[in-house]
Parts: sequence; structure tokens; C-alpha cells
Amino acid sequence: MKHGTMEISEKTPMILLAGPIFAEMLLNILLNNVDTIMISRYSENAVGAVGNANQMMSLFIIMFGVIAGATGVVVAQYLGAKKTDDMNRIYTLSFSFNLVFGLLVSLFVFFFCGSLMDFLKVDALQREDAVTYMRIVGGLLFLQAAYNVMVQILRCHGYTRVGMYISLMVNLVNIVGNYIFLYGPLKHLELGVAGVAISTVAARVLALTVSVIIFYRYQIGRMSLRLLFPFPKEILVRLLKIGIPSAGENVAYSFYQLILLSFINPMGAMAVNAKVYCTTLMSFSVVFSNALAQATQIVTGHLVGAGREEAADWRVMKTLRTSLPVAVSIAALNCLLCPFTLKLFTDSAEVVPLVQQTLAVVVIMEIGRTMNLVLISSMKAAGDVLFPVLMGLVSMWGIGIGVGYGCGVWLSLGMTGVFLGTTADECTRAVVAFIRWRRGAWKGKAVVRAAKPQA
Repeated sequence: MKHGTMEISEKTPMILLAGPIFAEMLLNILLNNVDTIMISRYSENAVGAVGNANQMMSLFIIMFGVIAGATGVVVAQYLGAKKTDDMNRIYTLSFSFNLVFGLLVSLFVFFFCGSLMDFLKVDALQREDAVTYMRIVGGLLFLQAAYNVMVQILRCHGYTRVGMYISLMVNLVNIVGNYIFLYGPLKHLELGVAGVAISTVAARVLALTVSVIIFYRYQIGRMSLRLLFPFPKEILVRLLKIGIPSAGENVAYSFYQLILLSFINPMGAMAVNAKVYCTTLMSFSVVFSNALAQATQIVTGHLVGAGREEAADWRVMKTLRTSLPVAVSIAALNCLLCPFTLKLFTDSAEVVPLVQQTLAVVVIMEIGRTMNLVLISSMKAAGDVLFPVLMGLVSMWGIGIGVGYGCGVWLSLGMTGVFLGTTADECTRAVVAFIRWRRGAWKGKAVVRAAKPQA
């Protein structure tokens, strides 16, 4: 039986799209927290090592978003415009491109992971574990590259619930694997961080396999190398024109975070661990607005493709009114409860006040970050992809790094000072993005249009 694609418009209940995405992200956070707890109980140094390695690899994962993100925009607009003739060619091209690109990145990470850790000024006590983890997980990053494309395709067709189920499965595999290697029947091998890395790779193999099976089981489309002959240059150029600027803002953000991490690493292992714990707790305050932003991006793409820009504007503003108070409330609650929640991760009395004062700054930061998530993702869905990256470069590298270094290093405010820089950056970009959206500068930039705007 062919499942097809659900009809998506501004009247589509957001719970249908955002609900599964929210559940998927919340599951990721909860299970990743369990992951962090398991590693911290094994070794405090392992926490910082894995945190540093993951921070670097997140940059490469964002690079995979060049094609994956563009696929989401193009597919959503094509579906909104009711133009489905080239869909299989787009699927094949996107999957193949990301797979090959992922293989090249995997080889680079495998051979140069030591130099990458030196760039981050990783503490000598954490460097060996960081390199081990990065060589195993990073050497197989192509799995994540291919999965990113598949999950974007499934979401654009309305199957956001699939990502939730996959997330639950792979995280459970990861946790069970961690237990087996760290505390269970294989602990005598003393693999430590290497065992954690093997669990992560096994989970990603499962994620890719299940997503491909669902793609064919639901008869969403088909992929074949024959569809690449003659090579679809026009489609690739279209994807790159959207993907490079769109992912460019995320790549710039990831580089920016690496620079900030290089400010924190010389402050000592305690500061690095505190940063990992702080980032873990922060993820709770952003999950609601991030889920709504991703769901709104899907709806915006469909509406813009159908030529209904006013309806898209209404949808985005409604999402902002819903997400802002919730995100800020969660951030405030997170700050108040952190003396208790941190006990799950560490017994260090010095870490708690450092994390709590940083989370107090994060409450203000969430206002800007929530607005950026919703507005910038919607700009990308509408085809306005160049402005976010230019704005991000100026704000992150000018304000974020400048204020972060000035407060964190020069004024000796430590990790909290570095986060003050991020807060200044997020809030500045939010104001600029809001003004641009309300002025309608994003209109008229769609990749494809319906032959006649739909009522």
C-alpha cells in the first residue's frame, strides 16, 4: 500500500509535525544524558575527551547539511507546488552526493584527528581518549551523512514520527552498548572510550538501515544510479545554491563554538567538564522551540512553494508567540534546579556554582536563540539563504568572539564570560532577523512556484 504524502498547510495542526520532532529531540537529550552519566561514572577525563571530540565532529556533521538541508527545502517546495516529476532524481543525487562527501570527510578525520585535537588545545590528560573516540566515530562519519539526507526526505513528506522511533532505537542501542563495554560482560576488555565509540557507530548503522527501509516500505520514491545519467547538473547547482549559504551559517556557528571552546580549554579540566554539563542541561530549554522551528520550516516550504507567502508569515509569527515564553521559562527552571540535576553527573562542589551562574546568563540568551531558530529556519525554507550566513559571520565572529574573549579571558570571568559573548551574539542576530522578516525581504525567493498560487 502506498502511504503517499500528507497534505501540509498553515492549518495543519503543529502537533502533527512538531510533536514527533519534539519527542525525538527530547529522547535524544534524555538518553544522551544517560550516556554522559555513564561515561562520567567511568572517568571524569573521559567526559571532557568525548565532549571535545564531539564538538569538532559536529562541524563536519553540519557540513553534511549543505545537501541534506537543501534537500529538505527543495522537496518541501516541490511538494507544495505539486511538481513531483524530478523527485526520484533529487533523492538519488542528494543521497549519493552526501555519501561520497561523507567518505572523504571520514578519511580526513581518521588520519588528522590528532592535529584537530591539538588545534583545540585539548588537555594532555584527555587527548588520548579524545583521539581514540574521534578516530573510530569520525572514521565512519559517512553513516551520519547519508542518514541526514534520508531523515530530511521523510520529514518533508510528513513522516516526522519516523525520526522519533529511529531516535529511540539508536539511543537505546548506544546506551546498552556503553553498559556492555564499561560495566557489563565486556568490561574486562578495558576498551573504555573506544567501547563508547563502537556503540555510537553501531547505533548509526541501525539509523541509516531503518531509514532506507522505511523510505521503500512507504513507497515515498526510489533511488537508482541510472537516474544520474545524464548527470543532473541543474539540480545539483540548485541544491548547492541553497545548501552552501544555508549550511554556511551553521558551519560558521560550529567554527565559532570551536574558538570559544579553545578559550575554555586552557582554563582547566574542571571548566571543560562544566561546559559539557552546562551544554547538556541547556539542551532542555531549546528542545521545544527547536521542534516548533523545524516543523514551521516544513510548513513554510510548502506554503512558499504554493505561492502563499502571507500564510507563511502568519504561521511563523504564531510559532514565535508560542515558543518564546515556553523556552525562557524552561531555561529559568533549568537554572534553579541545576544544583540538584548536576548531582546525576558529578559530585564536584566546585562545578555547581560555575554551571549555575552560566545558566543564569543562558536565560537571557534563550530569547535570542529561540527567535533565531524560528526566523532563520523559515528564511531558509523560503529560499532566503544568503542573508543568514552573512549576518551570522558578522555577529558571531565580531560580537560573539569579541565579547566572549573580552569577558571570559581578558576580564577573567571564565566560562560565564565566554557565554556572555554568545548571549550578545544571539540577541543581536535575533533583532536583525526579526526586522528583516517583518519587512518581507524573504519574499519572492522561492526555488519553485506553483503554476497558479493556491487559494
